[in-house]
Amino acid sequence: MSSNKEQRSAVFVILFALITILILYSSNSANEVFHYGSLRGRSRRPVNLKKWSITDGYVPILGNKTLPSRCHQCVIVSSSSHLLGTKLGPEIERAECTIRMNDAPTTGYSADVGNKTTYRVVAHSSVFRVLRRPQEFVNRTPETVFIFWGPPSKMQKPQGSLVRVIQRAGLVFPNMEAYAVSPGRMQQFDDLFRGETGKDREKSHSWLSTGWFTMVIAVELCDHVHVYGMVPPNYCSQRPRLQRMPYHYYEPKGPDECVTYIQNEHSRKGNHHRFITEKRVFSSWAQLYGITFSHPSWT
Repeated sequence: MSSNKEQRSAVFVILFALITILILYSSNSANEVFHYGSLRGRSRRPVNLKKWSITDGYVPILGNKTLPSRCHQCVIVSSSSHLLGTKLGPEIERAECTIRMNDAPTTGYSADVGNKTTYRVVAHSSVFRVLRRPQEFVNRTPETVFIFWGPPSKMQKPQGSLVRVIQRAGLVFPNMEAYAVSPGRMQQFDDLFRGETGKDREKSHSWLSTGWFTMVIAVELCDHVHVYGMVPPNYCSQRPRLQRMPYHYYEPKGPDECVTYIQNEHSRKGNHHRFITEKRVFSSWAQLYGITFSHPSWT
């Protein structure tokens, strides 16, 4: 009897050791995909985003205008649930320029996130979600300038071009002002990612997030940028495990924020956003471009 117990104990110990080794191996393998210590060589001078040409980078979809710029003080309102309960709405409303992302609504959340929307940066995958709710995203803030981004194969393909979809929406809403990130600028965004991380976006199976595009656009258009609700790169390694935070403030039953970040950062199969890596780059830009963060603070 005692021999059987000893055998079971020995098997348990061996299994536990094997599982531990596998976890450590998986973690180390995942870290090989992106390791911040190997980002841009310090001998290389960073690209000055403020010298990028706005005229060449953003093509008017409706009319023949030039993307309006510049703002002295901008705020980026993230889509994070960290903004819930903050009562930041009045403070955000006072900002000179306010930038939002994708289909993050303000109706029902204005006490925490405000209503004012100077720019809305929208991914190709969110175009229909935005245009299907014109009362929320077009009529509610008619002063909003839309900046749509996506690969040329999605934005300008002969069959079902998203640019044509947006142009048709402009016929219904003649005051709508919209621009698309040009193919040349899309390549610049990829080149910037490679320069900052040392990783080729396509070869590393990475998708740039709307947050990446929004941050770069904000640096281009604004003298100073304040970001509400974006967590720092080390947040998920320090957060208590039992604390759950929805990824989006408007989707309380949606995926957990840190689970989303970690899974995307470490996944090697398929294409994924590298949210944590992007935040590390943003941290390195903070002093260079006058970017500050709150709720939570990055200091």
